[in-house]
Amino acid sequence: MEVDTVDHKKTFRAAWEDSANTTYELPPLDVNQVLADRYELASPLVFTRTMLWDMEVRKSRHPDIYIPYVVSGAAQSWGEGDIFVRSSTQRLWLQPETYGLVLEQTHLDHANQIVTFIGAAEVPGPDGELLHAGTGQPIFHVEHGVSGTEERPLNTWRIVSLTETPDPRFVEVFDRIAANPDLPGFLEIYIRDVLKIELTPRREVE
Repeated sequence: MEVDTVDHKKTFRAAWEDSANTTYELPPLDVNQVLADRYELASPLVFTRTMLWDMEVRKSRHPDIYIPYVVSGAAQSWGEGDIFVRSSTQRLWLQPETYGLVLEQTHLDHANQIVTFIGAAEVPGPDGELLHAGTGQPIFHVEHGVSGTEERPLNTWRIVSLTETPDPRFVEVFDRIAANPDLPGFLEIYIRDVLKIELTPRREVE
């Protein structure tokens, strides 16, 4: 079905520049450097920018497959082409034992290799019935991106939560994510399930 659309880039930029909101940007992730430093692979692999964008496109439609540690149950998406709505039940950032419905108006920008998710309080579902997002946390927008070169791609990520004033509790959550030296789970899943290469984290000996 056709979905109502927003100006994804303009909406994200306006939210990001609003000083009342809580913003966070992860350092760019050098996928091949982390693979070399932290993993044993069953087969040689140069992870390419093409692969990284393919992963982002797949994940945009199927968060239940690529981030099962965040999403509970099956996710849904509706709308054709590169603009669609995504619905999934996700862990709350500040209460990970609690889940809520997250509704996101999504845009795949293939030219710039950026996926923009604009959170929404309500959207019409695939059958036209109005869906309402959970109210356990502020609405948030997320931008996933790919940069770097073909043989040394970088994964980028930034988020803006629509808060009344900047909330340091969210920053603490994202600081912990940034401090994890391993690949995000979605990249491990892509390498194992799509590329069919087994990988094992290399743990440092204390």
